[in-house]
Amino acid sequence: MLASDLAPSAVHLRRATRATYLAFMASGFAFASWASRIPQVRDRLHLSPSQLGLVLLALAVGSVLALPLSGPVIARLGSRLTLQLMAGLQAVGLVVVAVGYLAGVVPVLVGLFLCGFAIGAWDVAMNVQGAEVERHLGRSIMPRFHAGYSIGTVAGALVGAVIVALHVPVTPHLLVVALAVAAVVPLGVRPFLPDHPPESAVPDDGAATARTERNPDEPAASAWAAWTERRTLLIGVFVLAFAFAEGTANDWIGVAVIDGYGTSPAVGTLGFAVFLTAMTLGRWFGPGLLDRYGRVRVVRGLGLVALVGLVAFVAGGNVVVAFAGAALWGVGVSLGFPVGMSAGADDPRRAAARVSVISSIGYCAFLAGPPLVGLLGQHVGVLRAQLAVAALLAVAALVAGIVRPLVPDAGE
Repeated sequence: MLASDLAPSAVHLRRATRATYLAFMASGFAFASWASRIPQVRDRLHLSPSQLGLVLLALAVGSVLALPLSGPVIARLGSRLTLQLMAGLQAVGLVVVAVGYLAGVVPVLVGLFLCGFAIGAWDVAMNVQGAEVERHLGRSIMPRFHAGYSIGTVAGALVGAVIVALHVPVTPHLLVVALAVAAVVPLGVRPFLPDHPPESAVPDDGAATARTERNPDEPAASAWAAWTERRTLLIGVFVLAFAFAEGTANDWIGVAVIDGYGTSPAVGTLGFAVFLTAMTLGRWFGPGLLDRYGRVRVVRGLGLVALVGLVAFVAGGNVVVAFAGAALWGVGVSLGFPVGMSAGADDPRRAAARVSVISSIGYCAFLAGPPLVGLLGQHVGVLRAQLAVAALLAVAALVAGIVRPLVPDAGE
């Protein structure tokens, strides 16, 4: 039996669970801290909506490049070391943005690219660890880990709103966040569980010689092979649709509230926080719905909720209705990404490979989303441009059946 197959002690499992929550929360806090300052960076650099979309594209490019590499890397280094390295890179990227935006667009592009690369690999590593913890716990917990991410984003957005209201400059704000990420995360994730061995490392007959003589290139080969699996690719499309709906809100809700409803920057940031709070609540209470009604029915129903919220946000006519729409939008998209990650990790032997592929496809939404919404916003306004999300929600509803568990649950 491999060391990673041994059941951890109850104390170790609790520590690993807390460490996984920390990884998700820290990732969300770091991202939302940046996102809360997008309007100020835009104003400093005098960017039009389409230009801002292209700047935000740098973050997505970094993530998309990191994601397909993360599966083989995690197979070799493990989720803990990978995440520790990416926390350091994330801190470097935030420092570059914090200082560089005072000089011009190019340093911001470089910093956002570094942040995006760190976010991509960090995302896969923490989801792989979350699946490992879920496997040892024997119950669904992945949506609550993602709720931890959302709690981090809410905290980051609320802190950002207060800091904006107090007229604190972008530079000291992001420098403090970078220092916190670099100091807290590498130590906080040390209790991670060992990753489950890749499929090629699990011998069919249990022979010790099969383990000791395994080709060291096999984990990477196994990771790349996941790109040929129909189910994995379709789950990726499902995640892409929900990632577009979630990512568009992350990047554009603050700007849309400010430009579309003529509010102050602080109110725009508060609208972003409303969306994140609603998404957090959906993720925290979502496991009960998933256990009772099954993945497919729940995500299809929530997709409809997101659509209603989107229409209210765009066509509500005043800030109060727009905030209510943002809340429905947040609840509606809350479970799409975590359900996709759980579906990809149904077989723990292939979790790293499949989560890497699914994340790679899903993050294409972050690659295409910012410039698409920016270009639409240039012609129809940033607020109306959010309606592009509706088309992707329809795609999610069409392919939602693919997230059924490999071992069917009741209600599926």
